[in-house]
Amino acid sequence: MDIGYIRVSSTDQNTARQLDGVQLDQVFTDKVSGSTVERPELALLRRSLRAGDTLHVHSIDRLARSLGDLLALVEEFRVKGVVLRFHKENLTFTGRADPMQDLMLNMMGAVAQFERAIIRERQAEGIAKAKAAGVYTRRAEDKSNAKIRELRDAGITIRDIAAKLGIGVSTVQRVLKAG
Repeated sequence: MDIGYIRVSSTDQNTARQLDGVQLDQVFTDKVSGSTVERPELALLRRSLRAGDTLHVHSIDRLARSLGDLLALVEEFRVKGVVLRFHKENLTFTGRADPMQDLMLNMMGAVAQFERAIIRERQAEGIAKAKAAGVYTRRAEDKSNAKIRELRDAGITIRDIAAKLGIGVSTVQRVLKAG
Protein backbone atom coordinates (compact mmCIF):
# COMPACT_ATOMS: atom_id res chain seq x y z
CA MET A 1 0.00 0.00 0.00
CA ASP A 2 1.05 3.59 -0.60
CA ILE A 3 0.48 5.45 2.65
CA GLY A 4 0.96 9.15 3.31
CA TYR A 5 1.85 10.97 6.50
CA ILE A 6 1.05 14.68 6.66
CA ARG A 7 1.72 16.97 9.60
CA VAL A 8 1.01 20.64 10.08
CA SER A 9 1.76 22.58 13.24
CA SER A 10 -1.73 23.89 13.96
CA THR A 11 -5.34 23.09 13.19
CA ASP A 12 -5.79 26.12 10.95
CA GLN A 13 -2.89 25.31 8.63
CA ASN A 14 -3.60 23.83 5.20
CA THR A 15 -2.34 20.34 4.37
CA ALA A 16 -2.97 20.63 0.61
CA ARG A 17 0.63 21.31 -0.48
CA GLN A 18 2.00 18.20 1.20
CA LEU A 19 2.06 15.13 -1.06
CA ASP A 20 0.01 16.97 -3.68
CA GLY A 21 -0.37 14.75 -6.74
CA VAL A 22 0.94 11.58 -5.02
CA GLN A 23 -1.47 8.65 -5.39
CA LEU A 24 -2.08 7.24 -1.90
CA ASP A 25 -4.23 4.41 -0.60
CA GLN A 26 -4.41 5.88 2.88
CA VAL A 27 -3.39 9.16 4.56
CA PHE A 28 -2.65 9.89 8.21
CA THR A 29 -2.75 13.58 9.17
CA ASP A 30 -1.60 15.16 12.43
CA LYS A 31 -2.35 18.79 13.19
CA VAL A 32 0.09 19.28 16.05
CA SER A 33 3.50 20.76 16.59
CA GLY A 34 6.32 18.45 15.54
CA SER A 35 7.94 19.08 18.89
CA THR A 36 5.22 17.21 20.78
CA VAL A 37 5.35 13.50 21.41
CA GLU A 38 1.55 13.42 21.32
CA ARG A 39 1.01 12.70 17.63
CA PRO A 40 -1.94 10.29 17.56
CA GLU A 41 -2.02 9.74 13.79
CA LEU A 42 1.71 8.95 13.70
CA ALA A 43 1.19 6.42 16.49
CA LEU A 44 -1.68 4.83 14.55
CA LEU A 45 0.39 4.85 11.37
CA ARG A 46 3.29 3.11 13.09
CA ARG A 47 0.97 0.31 14.24
CA SER A 48 -0.63 0.03 10.79
CA LEU A 49 2.45 -0.26 8.57
CA ARG A 50 3.24 -3.68 7.11
CA ALA A 51 6.15 -5.12 5.17
CA GLY A 52 5.95 -4.01 1.55
CA ASP A 53 4.13 -0.74 2.31
CA THR A 54 5.58 2.53 1.07
CA LEU A 55 5.33 5.50 3.41
CA HIS A 56 5.32 8.88 1.66
CA VAL A 57 6.24 12.01 3.62
CA HIS A 58 6.53 15.50 2.13
CA SER A 59 9.78 16.32 3.94
CA ILE A 60 11.96 15.16 6.81
CA ASP A 61 10.80 17.95 9.12
CA ARG A 62 7.19 16.79 8.79
CA LEU A 63 8.05 13.38 10.30
CA ALA A 64 10.58 13.89 13.06
CA ARG A 65 11.13 16.35 15.87
CA SER A 66 14.87 15.72 16.26
CA LEU A 67 17.70 13.88 14.57
CA GLY A 68 17.49 11.10 17.15
CA ASP A 69 13.74 10.75 16.58
CA LEU A 70 14.25 10.71 12.81
CA LEU A 71 16.91 8.00 12.92
CA ALA A 72 14.81 5.86 15.27
CA LEU A 73 11.73 6.13 13.02
CA VAL A 74 13.68 5.33 9.85
CA GLU A 75 15.24 2.29 11.54
CA GLU A 76 11.81 1.15 12.80
CA PHE A 77 10.42 1.34 9.28
CA ARG A 78 13.44 -0.47 7.82
CA VAL A 79 13.07 -3.34 10.29
CA LYS A 80 9.38 -3.65 9.36
CA GLY A 81 10.27 -3.81 5.66
CA VAL A 82 8.58 -0.49 4.88
CA VAL A 83 9.93 1.73 2.11
CA LEU A 84 10.17 5.34 3.27
CA ARG A 85 10.13 8.18 0.73
CA PHE A 86 10.78 11.85 1.50
CA HIS A 87 9.57 13.77 -1.55
CA LYS A 88 11.10 17.21 -0.98
CA GLU A 89 14.58 15.81 -0.31
CA ASN A 90 14.16 13.06 -2.92
CA LEU A 91 15.36 10.41 -0.46
CA THR A 92 14.12 6.83 -0.42
CA PHE A 93 14.97 4.21 2.19
CA THR A 94 14.30 0.64 1.15
CA GLY A 95 15.81 -1.33 4.00
CA ARG A 96 18.93 -2.20 2.05
CA ALA A 97 22.22 -0.83 3.39
CA ASP A 98 23.06 2.36 1.50
CA PRO A 99 25.81 4.44 3.11
CA MET A 100 25.11 7.45 0.86
CA GLN A 101 21.42 7.53 1.81
CA ASP A 102 22.37 7.20 5.49
CA LEU A 103 24.80 10.11 5.17
CA MET A 104 22.18 12.27 3.46
CA LEU A 105 19.58 11.38 6.09
CA ASN A 106 21.93 12.35 8.92
CA MET A 107 22.95 15.61 7.25
CA MET A 108 19.41 16.65 6.29
CA GLY A 109 18.07 15.67 9.71
CA ALA A 110 20.80 17.65 11.47
CA VAL A 111 20.07 20.71 9.30
CA ALA A 112 16.33 20.47 10.07
CA GLN A 113 17.05 20.20 13.81
CA PHE A 114 19.40 23.20 13.59
CA GLU A 115 16.77 25.27 11.74
CA ARG A 116 14.18 24.53 14.44
CA ALA A 117 16.65 25.57 17.15
CA ILE A 118 17.40 28.85 15.37
CA ILE A 119 13.68 29.59 14.93
CA ARG A 120 13.05 28.99 18.65
CA GLU A 121 16.00 31.24 19.51
CA ARG A 122 14.72 34.04 17.28
CA GLN A 123 11.22 33.67 18.68
CA ALA A 124 12.53 33.94 22.26
CA GLU A 125 14.55 37.04 21.34
CA GLY A 126 11.50 38.64 19.73
CA ILE A 127 9.31 37.93 22.75
CA ALA A 128 11.97 39.32 25.10
CA LYS A 129 12.19 42.55 23.04
CA ALA A 130 8.41 42.86 22.88
CA LYS A 131 8.16 42.38 26.65
CA ALA A 132 10.86 45.00 27.22
CA ALA A 133 8.93 47.40 24.99
CA GLY A 134 5.70 46.62 26.85
CA VAL A 135 3.90 45.34 23.76
CA TYR A 136 3.87 41.60 24.50
CA THR A 137 0.49 40.26 25.56
CA ARG A 138 -0.70 36.80 26.36
CA ARG A 139 -4.19 37.37 24.94
CA ALA A 140 -3.98 34.39 22.55
CA GLU A 141 -2.83 32.15 25.39
CA ASP A 142 -5.69 33.41 27.60
CA LYS A 143 -8.19 32.56 24.82
CA SER A 144 -6.65 29.11 24.45
CA ASN A 145 -6.86 28.51 28.21
CA ALA A 146 -10.50 29.53 28.19
CA LYS A 147 -11.20 27.12 25.33
CA ILE A 148 -9.52 24.29 27.27
CA ARG A 149 -11.72 24.96 30.30
CA GLU A 150 -14.82 25.25 28.11
CA LEU A 151 -14.16 21.87 26.47
CA ARG A 152 -13.46 20.22 29.84
CA ASP A 153 -16.70 21.66 31.26
CA ALA A 154 -18.48 20.11 28.26
CA GLY A 155 -17.21 16.70 29.39
CA ILE A 156 -14.44 16.27 26.80
CA THR A 157 -11.51 14.16 27.96
CA ILE A 158 -8.08 15.72 28.45
CA ARG A 159 -6.61 13.64 25.64
CA ASP A 160 -9.42 14.63 23.26
CA ILE A 161 -9.02 18.32 24.18
CA ALA A 162 -5.31 18.10 23.39
CA ALA A 163 -5.97 16.43 20.06
CA LYS A 164 -8.73 18.90 19.13
CA LEU A 165 -6.58 21.94 19.94
CA GLY A 166 -3.33 20.49 18.60
CA ILE A 167 -1.52 20.79 21.92
CA GLY A 168 0.11 18.38 24.32
CA VAL A 169 -1.79 16.55 27.05
CA SER A 170 0.56 18.06 29.64
CA THR A 171 -0.40 21.56 28.48
CA VAL A 172 -4.09 20.78 29.00
CA GLN A 173 -3.35 19.30 32.43
CA ARG A 174 -1.28 22.35 33.44
CA VAL A 175 -4.03 24.80 32.41
CA LEU A 176 -6.73 22.82 34.21
CA LYS A 177 -4.59 22.47 37.34
CA ALA A 178 -3.94 26.23 37.39
CA GLY A 179 -7.69 26.72 37.52
